[in-house]
Amino acid sequence: ISSHVKTFKFLGGVPEIIVPDNLKTGINKSCRYDPEINPTYQEMASHYRCVVIPTRVRSPKDKAKVETGVKIVEQWILARLRNIKFFSLTDLNKTIQKLLYDLNSRSFQKMSGTRRSMFEDLDRPALKPLPPVPYTYAEWKKVKPGPDYHIEVKGYYYSVPYQLVGKQMEARITQNIIEVFYKGKRIASHRYDPSKRYATLPEHMPESHRKYAEWTPQRIINWAAKTGEATAQTVKVVMESRMHPQQGFRSCMGIISLGKEYTQERLEAACSRALAIGSPSYKSIHAILKKGLDR
Repeated sequence: ISSHVKTFKFLGGVPEIIVPDNLKTGINKSCRYDPEINPTYQEMASHYRCVVIPTRVRSPKDKAKVETGVKIVEQWILARLRNIKFFSLTDLNKTIQKLLYDLNSRSFQKMSGTRRSMFEDLDRPALKPLPPVPYTYAEWKKVKPGPDYHIEVKGYYYSVPYQLVGKQMEARITQNIIEVFYKGKRIASHRYDPSKRYATLPEHMPESHRKYAEWTPQRIINWAAKTGEATAQTVKVVMESRMHPQQGFRSCMGIISLGKEYTQERLEAACSRALAIGSPSYKSIHAILKKGLDR
Protein backbone atom coordinates (compact mmCIF):
# COMPACT_ATOMS: atom_id res chain seq x y z
CA ILE A 1 0.00 0.00 0.00
CA SER A 2 2.80 2.39 0.91
CA SER A 3 4.57 1.62 -2.39
CA HIS A 4 1.39 2.39 -4.34
CA VAL A 5 0.90 5.72 -2.55
CA LYS A 6 4.54 6.71 -3.21
CA THR A 7 4.30 5.63 -6.85
CA PHE A 8 1.20 7.74 -7.51
CA LYS A 9 2.92 10.72 -5.90
CA PHE A 10 6.05 10.14 -8.02
CA LEU A 11 3.99 9.90 -11.23
CA GLY A 12 1.90 12.93 -10.30
CA GLY A 13 -1.36 11.14 -11.08
CA VAL A 14 -3.35 7.91 -10.94
CA PRO A 15 -3.91 5.30 -13.68
CA GLU A 16 -7.36 3.98 -14.52
CA ILE A 17 -6.45 0.35 -13.71
CA ILE A 18 -3.92 -1.35 -11.41
CA VAL A 19 -2.80 -4.78 -12.65
CA PRO A 20 -1.05 -6.77 -9.88
CA ASP A 21 -0.14 -10.44 -9.56
CA ASN A 22 -2.38 -12.64 -7.40
CA LEU A 23 -0.18 -11.99 -4.37
CA LYS A 24 -1.70 -13.10 -1.05
CA THR A 25 -1.37 -9.65 0.54
CA GLY A 26 -3.36 -8.06 -2.29
CA ILE A 27 -5.80 -10.72 -3.49
CA ASN A 28 -7.59 -12.71 -0.80
CA LYS A 29 -9.01 -15.24 -3.22
CA SER A 30 -7.88 -15.57 -6.82
CA CYS A 31 -10.50 -16.20 -9.47
CA ARG A 32 -10.33 -15.67 -13.21
CA TYR A 33 -13.79 -14.12 -13.29
CA ASP A 34 -14.41 -12.55 -9.86
CA PRO A 35 -11.27 -12.24 -7.66
CA GLU A 36 -11.67 -11.16 -4.04
CA ILE A 37 -9.55 -8.07 -3.36
CA ASN A 38 -7.98 -7.48 0.08
CA PRO A 39 -10.21 -4.91 1.91
CA THR A 40 -7.35 -2.48 2.57
CA TYR A 41 -6.14 -2.74 -1.03
CA GLN A 42 -9.69 -2.16 -2.29
CA GLU A 43 -10.14 0.81 0.03
CA MET A 44 -6.93 2.36 -1.26
CA ALA A 45 -8.07 1.88 -4.88
CA SER A 46 -11.43 3.49 -4.06
CA HIS A 47 -9.62 6.44 -2.46
CA TYR A 48 -7.71 7.02 -5.71
CA ARG A 49 -10.78 6.25 -7.89
CA CYS A 50 -9.11 3.42 -9.78
CA VAL A 51 -9.78 -0.32 -10.05
CA VAL A 52 -7.72 -3.43 -9.31
CA ILE A 53 -7.78 -6.13 -12.01
CA PRO A 54 -5.20 -8.84 -11.20
CA THR A 55 -3.58 -10.98 -13.88
CA ARG A 56 -4.69 -14.54 -14.48
CA VAL A 57 -2.92 -17.06 -12.24
CA ARG A 58 0.48 -18.08 -13.68
CA SER A 59 0.07 -15.70 -16.63
CA PRO A 60 3.03 -13.26 -16.58
CA LYS A 61 2.29 -12.26 -20.19
CA ASP A 62 -0.76 -10.40 -18.88
CA LYS A 63 1.72 -7.75 -17.72
CA ALA A 64 4.66 -8.29 -20.09
CA LYS A 65 5.70 -4.62 -19.92
CA VAL A 66 6.18 -4.97 -16.16
CA GLU A 67 8.32 -8.10 -16.51
CA THR A 68 10.48 -6.28 -19.06
CA GLY A 69 10.72 -3.25 -16.79
CA VAL A 70 11.94 -5.42 -13.89
CA LYS A 71 14.65 -6.90 -16.13
CA ILE A 72 15.80 -3.45 -17.26
CA VAL A 73 15.99 -2.16 -13.66
CA GLU A 74 18.00 -5.23 -12.62
CA GLN A 75 20.50 -4.61 -15.45
CA TRP A 76 20.84 -0.83 -15.33
CA ILE A 77 20.36 -0.10 -11.61
CA LEU A 78 20.74 -3.13 -9.31
CA ALA A 79 23.67 -4.63 -11.21
CA ARG A 80 25.58 -1.34 -11.02
CA LEU A 81 25.20 -1.29 -7.23
CA ARG A 82 26.35 -4.84 -6.58
CA ASN A 83 29.91 -3.88 -5.56
CA ILE A 84 29.04 -0.75 -3.58
CA LYS A 85 28.57 -0.83 0.19
CA PHE A 86 26.01 1.59 1.67
CA PHE A 87 25.70 2.58 5.31
CA SER A 88 22.23 4.16 5.26
CA LEU A 89 18.99 3.82 3.32
CA THR A 90 19.14 7.55 2.58
CA ASP A 91 22.43 7.20 0.70
CA LEU A 92 21.17 4.12 -1.15
CA ASN A 93 17.96 5.86 -2.21
CA LYS A 94 19.85 8.93 -3.43
CA THR A 95 22.06 6.73 -5.61
CA ILE A 96 19.06 4.79 -6.97
CA GLN A 97 17.28 8.07 -7.71
CA LYS A 98 20.21 9.30 -9.79
CA LEU A 99 20.49 6.00 -11.69
CA LEU A 100 16.73 5.99 -12.29
CA TYR A 101 16.91 9.49 -13.75
CA ASP A 102 19.73 8.38 -16.07
CA LEU A 103 17.76 5.29 -17.13
CA ASN A 104 14.61 7.26 -17.94
CA SER A 105 16.65 9.85 -19.84
CA ARG A 106 18.53 7.28 -21.95
CA SER A 107 17.57 7.35 -25.64
CA PHE A 108 15.83 4.32 -27.14
CA GLN A 109 17.96 2.18 -29.49
CA LYS A 110 15.36 1.49 -32.17
CA MET A 111 13.10 4.53 -31.94
CA SER A 112 13.33 8.21 -31.13
CA GLY A 113 12.78 9.63 -27.69
CA THR A 114 13.31 8.42 -24.10
CA ARG A 115 11.19 6.77 -21.47
CA ARG A 116 10.72 10.17 -19.86
CA SER A 117 9.55 11.82 -23.11
CA MET A 118 7.19 8.89 -23.80
CA PHE A 119 5.74 9.25 -20.32
CA GLU A 120 5.19 12.99 -20.78
CA ASP A 121 3.58 12.52 -24.22
CA LEU A 122 1.46 9.39 -23.65
CA ASP A 123 1.04 8.52 -19.99
CA ARG A 124 0.82 11.78 -18.07
CA PRO A 125 -2.14 13.16 -20.13
CA ALA A 126 -4.04 9.94 -19.42
CA LEU A 127 -3.48 9.98 -15.64
CA LYS A 128 -6.28 11.07 -13.35
CA PRO A 129 -5.44 13.82 -10.83
CA LEU A 130 -4.30 12.87 -7.33
CA PRO A 131 -6.87 13.30 -4.53
CA PRO A 132 -6.37 16.27 -2.16
CA VAL A 133 -4.84 14.02 0.53
CA PRO A 134 -2.93 10.73 0.14
CA TYR A 135 -4.46 7.48 1.34
CA THR A 136 -3.91 6.69 5.04
CA TYR A 137 -3.00 3.06 5.61
CA ALA A 138 -5.58 1.14 7.61
CA GLU A 139 -5.97 -2.43 8.79
CA TRP A 140 -9.34 -4.18 8.99
CA LYS A 141 -10.28 -6.67 11.70
CA LYS A 142 -13.47 -8.61 12.38
CA VAL A 143 -14.59 -7.96 15.98
CA LYS A 144 -17.46 -8.87 18.27
CA PRO A 145 -18.23 -6.86 21.45
CA GLY A 146 -18.53 -8.76 24.72
CA PRO A 147 -21.14 -8.27 27.46
CA ASP A 148 -19.42 -5.02 28.48
CA TYR A 149 -20.11 -3.59 24.96
CA HIS A 150 -16.38 -3.13 24.23
CA ILE A 151 -14.34 -4.55 21.34
CA GLU A 152 -10.68 -5.54 21.65
CA VAL A 153 -8.07 -4.09 19.27
CA LYS A 154 -4.38 -4.85 19.95
CA GLY A 155 -4.88 -5.12 23.70
CA TYR A 156 -7.04 -1.99 24.02
CA TYR A 157 -10.81 -1.85 24.48
CA TYR A 158 -13.25 0.47 22.70
CA SER A 159 -16.95 0.92 23.33
CA VAL A 160 -19.77 0.44 20.82
CA PRO A 161 -23.53 0.99 21.33
CA TYR A 162 -24.64 -1.52 23.99
CA GLN A 163 -27.60 -2.60 21.83
CA LEU A 164 -25.13 -4.30 19.44
CA VAL A 165 -23.52 -6.65 21.96
CA GLY A 166 -22.66 -9.97 20.31
CA LYS A 167 -22.99 -8.67 16.74
CA GLN A 168 -20.25 -9.26 14.15
CA MET A 169 -18.53 -5.99 13.23
CA GLU A 170 -15.45 -4.69 11.42
CA ALA A 171 -12.83 -2.38 12.93
CA ARG A 172 -10.80 -0.05 10.71
CA ILE A 173 -7.48 0.63 12.42
CA THR A 174 -5.19 3.52 11.49
CA GLN A 175 -2.27 5.01 13.37
CA ASN A 176 -4.48 7.50 15.25
CA ILE A 177 -8.12 6.44 14.81
CA ILE A 178 -10.14 3.26 15.43
CA GLU A 179 -13.46 3.17 13.58
CA VAL A 180 -16.10 0.46 14.00
CA PHE A 181 -18.55 -0.50 11.25
CA TYR A 182 -21.72 -2.61 11.43
CA LYS A 183 -23.39 -3.62 8.16
CA GLY A 184 -21.31 -1.02 6.32
CA LYS A 185 -22.33 1.86 8.61
CA ARG A 186 -19.90 3.53 10.99
CA ILE A 187 -21.23 3.20 14.53
CA ALA A 188 -18.23 4.31 16.61
CA SER A 189 -15.00 6.25 16.31
CA HIS A 190 -12.24 6.47 18.91
CA ARG A 191 -8.90 8.27 18.98
CA TYR A 192 -6.01 5.97 19.84
CA ASP A 193 -4.47 6.90 23.20
CA PRO A 194 -1.79 4.50 24.50
CA SER A 195 -2.28 5.82 28.04
CA LYS A 196 -5.90 4.57 28.16
CA ARG A 197 -6.60 0.83 28.08
CA TYR A 198 -10.36 1.44 27.95
CA ALA A 199 -12.15 4.06 25.82
CA THR A 200 -15.84 4.41 26.65
CA LEU A 201 -18.26 6.95 25.18
CA PRO A 202 -21.25 7.90 27.40
CA GLU A 203 -23.74 7.53 24.53
CA HIS A 204 -22.75 3.86 24.18
CA MET A 205 -23.69 3.03 27.78
CA PRO A 206 -27.00 1.67 29.02
CA GLU A 207 -28.87 4.15 31.22
CA SER A 208 -27.96 2.13 34.33
CA HIS A 209 -24.23 2.58 33.58
CA ARG A 210 -24.32 6.16 32.42
CA LYS A 211 -24.69 7.62 35.93
CA TYR A 212 -21.23 6.31 36.79
CA ALA A 213 -19.55 7.94 33.78
CA GLU A 214 -19.02 11.32 35.45
CA TRP A 215 -17.17 9.77 38.37
CA THR A 216 -13.39 9.68 38.55
CA PRO A 217 -11.20 7.68 40.98
CA GLN A 218 -10.13 10.85 42.80
CA ARG A 219 -13.71 12.07 43.14
CA ILE A 220 -14.76 8.80 44.79
CA ILE A 221 -11.72 8.87 47.12
CA ASN A 222 -12.57 12.45 48.14
CA TRP A 223 -16.17 11.44 48.85
CA ALA A 224 -15.03 8.47 50.93
CA ALA A 225 -12.62 10.74 52.84
CA LYS A 226 -15.63 12.58 54.29
CA THR A 227 -16.32 9.40 56.26
CA GLY A 228 -12.71 8.90 57.33
CA GLU A 229 -9.17 8.06 56.32
CA ALA A 230 -9.71 4.28 56.51
CA THR A 231 -12.74 4.50 54.21
CA ALA A 232 -10.78 6.56 51.68
CA GLN A 233 -7.90 4.07 51.82
CA THR A 234 -10.32 1.17 51.34
CA VAL A 235 -11.92 2.51 48.15
CA LYS A 236 -8.46 3.38 46.82
CA VAL A 237 -7.31 -0.22 47.36
CA VAL A 238 -10.48 -1.56 45.71
CA MET A 239 -9.91 0.50 42.54
CA GLU A 240 -6.20 -0.32 42.39
CA SER A 241 -6.98 -4.04 42.57
CA ARG A 242 -8.97 -3.91 39.32
CA MET A 243 -7.55 -3.91 35.78
CA HIS A 244 -9.37 -0.63 35.20
CA PRO A 245 -10.46 1.75 38.04
CA GLN A 246 -13.99 2.08 36.62
CA GLN A 247 -14.53 -1.63 37.25
CA GLY A 248 -14.39 -0.86 40.98
CA PHE A 249 -16.67 2.20 40.97
CA ARG A 250 -19.85 0.29 41.78
CA SER A 251 -18.22 -1.61 44.65
CA CYS A 252 -16.79 1.64 46.09
CA MET A 253 -20.15 3.37 45.92
CA GLY A 254 -21.69 0.38 47.69
CA ILE A 255 -19.12 0.67 50.50
CA ILE A 256 -19.77 4.39 50.92
CA SER A 257 -23.54 3.82 50.99
CA LEU A 258 -23.15 1.52 54.02
CA GLY A 259 -22.52 4.69 56.05
CA LYS A 260 -26.18 5.62 55.66
CA GLU A 261 -27.35 2.26 56.96
CA TYR A 262 -24.87 1.77 59.81
CA THR A 263 -23.57 5.38 60.45
CA GLN A 264 -20.32 6.79 59.17
CA GLU A 265 -18.52 6.09 62.46
CA ARG A 266 -19.22 2.37 62.25
CA LEU A 267 -18.30 2.31 58.52
CA GLU A 268 -14.93 3.91 59.29
CA ALA A 269 -14.29 1.33 62.02
CA ALA A 270 -15.33 -1.52 59.71
CA CYS A 271 -12.98 -0.27 56.97
CA SER A 272 -10.11 -0.12 59.50
CA ARG A 273 -10.79 -3.74 60.46
CA ALA A 274 -11.08 -4.83 56.79
CA LEU A 275 -7.72 -3.22 55.98
CA ALA A 276 -6.14 -4.85 59.05
CA ILE A 277 -7.24 -8.35 58.05
CA GLY A 278 -6.38 -7.78 54.36
CA SER A 279 -9.95 -8.01 53.09
CA PRO A 280 -11.04 -4.56 51.85
CA SER A 281 -14.16 -5.37 49.82
CA TYR A 282 -17.86 -4.55 49.90
CA LYS A 283 -18.86 -8.07 50.98
CA SER A 284 -16.29 -8.19 53.76
CA ILE A 285 -17.15 -4.75 55.16
CA HIS A 286 -20.88 -5.50 54.95
CA ALA A 287 -20.33 -8.73 56.89
CA ILE A 288 -18.27 -6.92 59.54
CA LEU A 289 -21.04 -4.36 60.06
CA LYS A 290 -23.82 -6.95 60.02
CA LYS A 291 -22.12 -9.09 62.69
CA GLY A 292 -21.06 -6.08 64.74
CA LEU A 293 -17.36 -6.93 64.48
CA ASP A 294 -16.52 -3.25 64.01
CA ARG A 295 -17.36 -2.83 67.70
